[in-house]
Amino acid sequence: MNQIKSHISYWFFVLISFISYAQKEYFKGYKIEGDTVVFSFDARDYSKFTKEFTGQVLDFNDFNIENVVVSGEFNNWSRNNWKMKKINEFKYELKKSIDDFNDEFSWEFKYIINNSYWAEPSTKDANIAKANKDGNRLGVYNLKMYTAYPSENGNANFKLRGFNNAKKVIVAGSFNKWDENLFIMKKVYDGWELNLQIKPGEYEYRFIVDGNWMADPNNIHKKRNEFNEFNSILDIKEYTAFKLRGYTNAKKVVLAGSFNNWNEQDFVMRKTNYGWKYVVPLSGGKHHYKFIVDGVWITDPNNTVKEYDGNGHINSVHMVK
Repeated sequence: MNQIKSHISYWFFVLISFISYAQKEYFKGYKIEGDTVVFSFDARDYSKFTKEFTGQVLDFNDFNIENVVVSGEFNNWSRNNWKMKKINEFKYELKKSIDDFNDEFSWEFKYIINNSYWAEPSTKDANIAKANKDGNRLGVYNLKMYTAYPSENGNANFKLRGFNNAKKVIVAGSFNKWDENLFIMKKVYDGWELNLQIKPGEYEYRFIVDGNWMADPNNIHKKRNEFNEFNSILDIKEYTAFKLRGYTNAKKVVLAGSFNNWNEQDFVMRKTNYGWKYVVPLSGGKHHYKFIVDGVWITDPNNTVKEYDGNGHINSVHMVK
């Protein structure tokens, strides 16, 4: 009996180790660490290179690498601007703030060698896309980078209860351009689950159970789609601290903005040693706000970003992204 338990424990450990490893190595060519995107190129991972202008395919053998550049949709496919730092004989690295990627949720990119050769990724890699030009598919492949990614501590928890006999369950949504293969959910004791880290904002999503699309049966928030079916709605918020420095002699300070219908009573700020503070969860996007100090409306003196609201009023602006 002890041998059986030991055997089961061993394979459970192997399974957990595999899942953990798979999550860490899920996407080739980059990883996201907090607010930083780390591009990584390892010459040993590539066997073919394509001459950019002629399409000639070359083997990696005896290829002399002088420099490596990250080129993609996010930098207008530049061959020069995003030059990588050489780490050792084979590895190159480039770190960029995730704020540099704020318009879309996925981008295609390549590694360019010596400013003229494309490093061709293996079609077995998870994040691969066949390159297109003017709507026509080319004979080369790009890597894909996603700002939504699996994370044990992710801010979006997807859970589908039941369906224990299913072989494969995928979650797809507007946060990954409805990719049907990317985010494979993990089987748990009462169904399927996956945590993702996603930028704040409102998203639509569905589950794909063994190829069959369905809305989340445990989410009452839904929206009809173009197929006259329903997509589930997910609103990812970010806790944002609004601070007003000074005004320590004020009796009452209120935070009002587009996020609470400019209510003059709800968000009463807490007094601190430097002034006043209030924390509120906000969806992604632009938010206008003001402080009401003992009945007097003021913009944020420590925020230089201000806009007119269409009614002739100037408000402070806070962006959540």
